[in-house]
Amino acid sequence: MAGLGVEKLEKLMPEIVATASKVDIAPHVRDGYIMMFNYLPITFGEKFIPYVGPIIPCILKALADENEFVRDTALRAGQRIISMYAETAIALLLPQLEQGLFDDLWRIRFSSVQLLGDLLFHISGVTGKMTTETASEDDNFGTAQSNKAIIHALGVERRNRVLAGLYMGRSDTQLVVRQASLHVWKIVVSNTPRTLREILPTLFGLLLGFLASTCADKRTIAARTLGDLVRKLGEKILPEIIPILEEGLRSEKSDKRQGVCIGLSEIMKSTSRDAVLCFSEPLVPTVRKALCDPLEEVREAAAKTFEQLHSTIGYQALEDILPFLLKQLDDKETSEFALDGLKQVMAVKSRVVLPYLVPKLISPPVNTRVLAFLSTVAGDALTRHLGIILPAMMSALKEKLGTGEEQQEMANCQAVILSVEDEAGQRIIIEDLLEATRSPEVGLRQAAAVILNIYCSKTRADYTAHLRNLVSGLIQLFNDTNSVVLNESWDALNAITKKLDAGNQLALIEDLHRDIRMVGNEATGENVPGFCIPKKGVTSILPVLREGVLTGSSEQKEEAAKALGLVIKLTSADALKPSVVSITGPLIRILGDRFSWNVKVALLETLSLLLAKVGIALKPFLPQLQTTFTKALQDPNRVVRLKAADALGKLITIHAKVDPLFTELLNGIRTSEDSGVRDTMLQALRFVTQGAGAKVDAAVRKNITTVLLGMLGHDEDATRTASAGCLGELCAFLTEEELSHVLHNHLLGMLWQTNSDSQKRGKSVMNPDRGFLCVHYDYEHQICQYSGGWVSLIRVVSA
Repeated sequence: MAGLGVEKLEKLMPEIVATASKVDIAPHVRDGYIMMFNYLPITFGEKFIPYVGPIIPCILKALADENEFVRDTALRAGQRIISMYAETAIALLLPQLEQGLFDDLWRIRFSSVQLLGDLLFHISGVTGKMTTETASEDDNFGTAQSNKAIIHALGVERRNRVLAGLYMGRSDTQLVVRQASLHVWKIVVSNTPRTLREILPTLFGLLLGFLASTCADKRTIAARTLGDLVRKLGEKILPEIIPILEEGLRSEKSDKRQGVCIGLSEIMKSTSRDAVLCFSEPLVPTVRKALCDPLEEVREAAAKTFEQLHSTIGYQALEDILPFLLKQLDDKETSEFALDGLKQVMAVKSRVVLPYLVPKLISPPVNTRVLAFLSTVAGDALTRHLGIILPAMMSALKEKLGTGEEQQEMANCQAVILSVEDEAGQRIIIEDLLEATRSPEVGLRQAAAVILNIYCSKTRADYTAHLRNLVSGLIQLFNDTNSVVLNESWDALNAITKKLDAGNQLALIEDLHRDIRMVGNEATGENVPGFCIPKKGVTSILPVLREGVLTGSSEQKEEAAKALGLVIKLTSADALKPSVVSITGPLIRILGDRFSWNVKVALLETLSLLLAKVGIALKPFLPQLQTTFTKALQDPNRVVRLKAADALGKLITIHAKVDPLFTELLNGIRTSEDSGVRDTMLQALRFVTQGAGAKVDAAVRKNITTVLLGMLGHDEDATRTASAGCLGELCAFLTEEELSHVLHNHLLGMLWQTNSDSQKRGKSVMNPDRGFLCVHYDYEHQICQYSGGWVSLIRVVSA
């Protein structure tokens, strides 16, 4: 290449440098290219100087290679460059070597120290081959003459940067870097304390950048260096350091401001308490300013500085810093930064800071905004102060309800209570809020109900252990006279029941029934206000009762059905209508299965109550309900049959076509062999006649009349009584001709007969359980002439 001339070198060097910098080529190829940097300077001499700057990064990169032979070649090339161009190409060499001193890769830092040492040895005219192992790391072998030579060659500013980098290398995370840096430092520096004072501003500028670096190694190096610096120069250096730090805090570079805070922490770690107290006057304003810095990273670092300051001087740190931050909250320009500064301080010292701040924040006017912000980082420390924070929050919210600030105040309260996740904190929140909902003061009840709803709806904490207290307390609020309390308590209960799994729902049924019964007893009217909220109704507790009906044990099914029936009694028809489908479906489904009679009785009673309350709203379920009730009429248990008969009587009122049901009952009466079932069917026929006798077709009515008249002479008293009652109800819907026929041929005729069977039948007709016999005045004289004990039971009315 020397024979080809400089022009050829100029064309080839960019390609050589680019290839030597590649990491994806074979090591032996890279080694060959690096080797050229060892021989090209020899062949081209001074003509190679323009290429010294570009090849130094290649050499340093190769010095960090994982292959040893590549590193050896790169070291020889670097030493060749140093030996040939130390005097003529310092401006090209030094920037690259300085940069290498602070590289993230330790091998490059190590190689840079080695090459920089060779350069300094060459400039100062000393050899670096001597041993520097002594008892103290601060022993020096340098001379004043060598120091002057270095200053002359590099200049004061560059010399300071180089020595600062070497001093930081003494605290490197890698042993080989520390050893190499210490070796060079001892040889070129004549007096360590004096040199440190000379390079102190430059050194601190580098340290501040390192302290805020994202590289963990750099932060560790800077922290070690700073601690070592304070230990070596003593606490007397603080007057010199602190002005440098104050100046750094005014820097526009955020990493430098962040480094100032970290540096202060490290200094305080290495300084006695008395020394920190002596210099607290300049220290405290620095920490204050950093805590209100516009950059979050700086505020975070400042909080750690505060932590170290508090660890060193104790309570005095709170008095010096926190009142200033609270005052800054009133300044629009700094309030946001000061608030976050408080948050950062809380994050590192919550157990110390919170007891100091809480009394100030809850004093009227309560500052819920700051409380909300700080609670996110307070952790378990917040629990200790909930007893005084909650009343203050409720008082603040009470004042803001109904105003434009209501939503913001609620958001602040939400932030505070949702930050509490420990068991003790949950208990305090739930118990204190429930207690406040029983206050005679409406505003306090409203605030407590709002906060309780927020907690139940939004918290991620598991409050299963307090479930029964919560549900009981919320249902008791369903009788409250205030609409806000009613709606908030309803929403809170709804949020709870939605989150419950099947197991917790079933476990809650018995207590829920008791609570519903209690709130019903305390209600001032027929209905419980909390069950009658428009568009809400009973859906807050319906999931629990549905689960009990569908999946609970027999006892739980019965309990759930009874509770549901009670809820229906205590709820208005309009409020029930939206939930009709959710209530009716499970009841029908379970009635169709084989369960004990007491479960069926409870379910039938509930359906009867629902029919009585909402009536026509159940029309979509009419076929299923009719099938279910008529099937229940065949049940072996008499109570079940009677409840089914009663339910049929209520169902018939919403029936448009009643004849099939009457016919079905009539056929059942004719064919039933079981007297108990037959009598219950007669009772059912009587109930449906009460409800829909006027709708029955004449032919069907005639058949019913014939069958009933025939049964008046039945051998069993119960059947005769049931038939007579049914016939009495039917007479109210007979035509005048039909009624006259029944009276003349079957009733009045029997009364005058003397045989016992006829008298029994007459008595039966005239002694209905609930019904009455409608007759004309034409028959009044004849009936009343009869001298019997039954005449007082006959109600004679005008047709």
